[in-house]
Amino acid sequence: MNVLLIDDHPLFREGLALLLQPLVAPLVIWQAGSCEEGFALLEAQGPADLVLIDMALPRMQGLEGIGQLRAHWPATAVVALSSSDDRDTVLHCIDAGAMGFIPKSSASEVLIPALKLILARGIYLPPSAFVDVRQPAADDSAKAPATRAASVAPGGCTPQALGLSPRQSEVLYLILQGKAAKLIERELSLSASTVKAHTSAVLRALNVTTRTQAVVAAGRLGLRFEGG
Repeated sequence: MNVLLIDDHPLFREGLALLLQPLVAPLVIWQAGSCEEGFALLEAQGPADLVLIDMALPRMQGLEGIGQLRAHWPATAVVALSSSDDRDTVLHCIDAGAMGFIPKSSASEVLIPALKLILARGIYLPPSAFVDVRQPAADDSAKAPATRAASVAPGGCTPQALGLSPRQSEVLYLILQGKAAKLIERELSLSASTVKAHTSAVLRALNVTTRTQAVVAAGRLGLRFEGG
């Protein structure tokens, strides 16, 4: 597996490279000090399976870098790294297309399980992302999907466990990648009305009312997708 680390602090990159060794074997790690350098590596070496990118970079910033990675290497899992882990920062990274956010203040034992979840097509968010998330008022029948999901959350949850169809699962996965409805229509060859209907079903299954709440709910559940 090929992993690209983009961070402008060489000592941090070297330390992170060592921490990544238990992730999988064989493991090839490329290092870059900027988005521009990282993109040049990907052009020369081919796509990476995983990119870990710092949010505070010289020249092109991390958020823009995530957008470029999603646009040019859509199959690559992108993980944001940052010294700031407030909820707004986390959600901005996820909205840009990152499939996970790992604070630089995290304990080393958090890293490998988080990355394994992301490589299993799940999404990892730190606890700070779950602060002040208000669930919509709902009757008992509307709460049923969330209750069902919570029962499997400790071991990770699948879209099927939420009662989603395979196509609805695909729509949810693209929502978690921060893709707009128009892009989802194009990527899945679906009409606007069909994507809207699937999105509504996804939000109901997660017991939320917005796409941002869906991202947070997926992170809380440890949601993971089959295939990849």
